Amino acid sequence: MAKTERELVLDILTEVLENGKFSHKVIGPMLEKQPLSRQEKAFITRLSQGTMERLITMDYIINLYSKTKVNKMKPVVRNVLRFSVYQMFYMEQISDATACNEAVKIMIKRGMGGLKGFVNGVLRTIAREKENIAYPDMEKDFVKASSVIYSVPEWLVKHFNDSYDKEKTIAILRGFSGERPMTVRVNLQNATLEAVEQSLAEEGIVASRHPHVDNALFLEKVGAIHKTKAFREGWIQVQDASSILAVASAGIENGMCVLDVCAAPGGKSMFAADLTGTQGSVIARDLTEKKVDLIRESKERCKFAHLHPQVFDATQLDESMVAWADVVLADLPCSGLGILSKKPDIKYRVQKEDLNELVELQKKILDVVWQYVKPGGVLLYSTCTINPQENEGMVQWFLTQGYPFTLESMQQLFPGEYETDGFFMAKLRRK
Repeated sequence: MAKTERELVLDILTEVLENGKFSHKVIGPMLEKQPLSRQEKAFITRLSQGTMERLITMDYIINLYSKTKVNKMKPVVRNVLRFSVYQMFYMEQISDATACNEAVKIMIKRGMGGLKGFVNGVLRTIAREKENIAYPDMEKDFVKASSVIYSVPEWLVKHFNDSYDKEKTIAILRGFSGERPMTVRVNLQNATLEAVEQSLAEEGIVASRHPHVDNALFLEKVGAIHKTKAFREGWIQVQDASSILAVASAGIENGMCVLDVCAAPGGKSMFAADLTGTQGSVIARDLTEKKVDLIRESKERCKFAHLHPQVFDATQLDESMVAWADVVLADLPCSGLGILSKKPDIKYRVQKEDLNELVELQKKILDVVWQYVKPGGVLLYSTCTINPQENEGMVQWFLTQGYPFTLESMQQLFPGEYETDGFFMAKLRRK
C-alpha cells in the first residue's frame, strides 16, 4: 500500500532527526522511489524541510501545551506533532482541522492508536491558542528569544551576536528563513542563455535571470531537474550564485591551468572548465572516490574533456603540481553556516568545538596548496560560512605567516544578500 505524503514526511524526519542522516541525502532519494506527482514532491519537500528549519520554534510551542515534553516523547509522536504544528503556522492552504485529522490517521497507521488522543488533544489546544502564543521577550533575553523565533540554537545566536551586533545578527537569522528558488548557471561553451530559457519554458519550468549574476537563472516549478533536457545535455549546472561569484572573482581566462583542491560535487570546477575553454586545463580533486565520482558525472554530462577529476588528499603535497596552476580554487571544508536555508539540519549538528577543528584543518590545507600557484597566479580561498574565524581571520592568519601572497580582494556575503547563500571569498595573488 502506497504511503501518504505525510507518512513520507514522517519517514524523512525520522531518518534525519532521529537517525542522524543528512537531509539532502534523504529527501531526494526517498522521493525518487515513490510514484509521486510534481505537486506531491513539492509538498513533501516543503513540509519536511520547513519542519526542520523551524524545529526549535515547533518544539517550543509543543512544550507550552504538552505535559510530556518533546524530548521525552516517542520519536513518532514528536515528529508527527512537529510537522502538524508547522502546517498550522506556516501552510495557510491547510486548515487546522486537516492537520489534526491527518496526524491522528498516521498514529493509527503506525500502530500507535493508543496515543492518538494525546496527539489530537495537544494539536487542538495549539490550534485554539495560536494567536496567544507567548514567545520569549527580545528585550529581556535577546539570545533565547532569537533562538525560539528564528529557530537557531542559542549558542549559535550568541556566536553571531559576539561576532557582529544585534541588528546584523537578526538580519542573518532572517536570511536563513524562507524558500529561495533553485539557481543554475549556464555553461556557455554548450548553450546560450536564450536557448536554455526556451528549453526550460517548453518543459513548464519558470526561469528568470538572476539580478546580480551573469548567466545564472532562478528556476521555479522545477520538479526533477536532472530530467530536463537542459541538464541532461550539460547546458546547465546547479550552483548557487555565491559560488558562481567566487569563481568569477578569480579572473580565470581562456587557456589557463586551474586546480580545484576540494572540488566535490564539482560546480566550481565546471565553471572553471567553461571559462578556460578547451585550450585550458582543469584538475578537480577531492578526498574520496565517492566524491570524485560526482565530479566525473558532471564532467561527462557537460562534455568537458579538458577537466580531469582525481582522488587526492589536499593536506598532502603533490610535488609534481608545484607552481603549475594559474589559479588554485581552495573552497575548503567549513562549518556551512551560510547555507542553513538549504540544509537546515546543519544548525542542529554543528557544535561550537567543531569550529576550532575546522580552522585547524583549513590552515593545514592552505599550508600545502599555496605551493601549486605559479608566481603571479591566484589563490582563491572561499567557504560557505559566515564565521569570521574561518573567513577574515583565516586570511589574516595566512598573510602573517610569510607566504608570498598579497590580498587583492575579500568579500563576505550574508544569507539573502544579493539573492545568494552566505559565502566568503578572498583573492590572493602570489608575488
